[in-house]
Amino acid sequence: MDPLERQPLTTEAIVFNETIHQSTRLRIMTMLVGQPASDRVAYGFIQETLRLTGGNLTTHLRKLEEAGYLVIAKEFEGVKPRTWVRATAKGRRAFAEYLANLERALNWQPHA
Repeated sequence: MDPLERQPLTTEAIVFNETIHQSTRLRIMTMLVGQPASDRVAYGFIQETLRLTGGNLTTHLRKLEEAGYLVIAKEFEGVKPRTWVRATAKGRRAFAEYLANLERALNWQPHA
């Protein structure tokens, strides 16, 4: 085995945010952060696009909400209830940091 293959990737640990790193939550955050900061996304649109059950989506949204990464607003349009989801500034920063760490891991070069 090449000695470089046994060296750590970097002198600094690359730590991934486990709340975002989970695949479904990563997909949710990608959808939300892809929108302008003032925009929100309908719960039903997220559910349909990601092909999730209501219970599964709610569980993941709750985890992201508890971390402060998104806000959920429930409103009525006439008599019909609507649920909206929007990434917070904290969520956008956490997502950007996640991507930066991923990029660091992908761009690692061994020291010669």
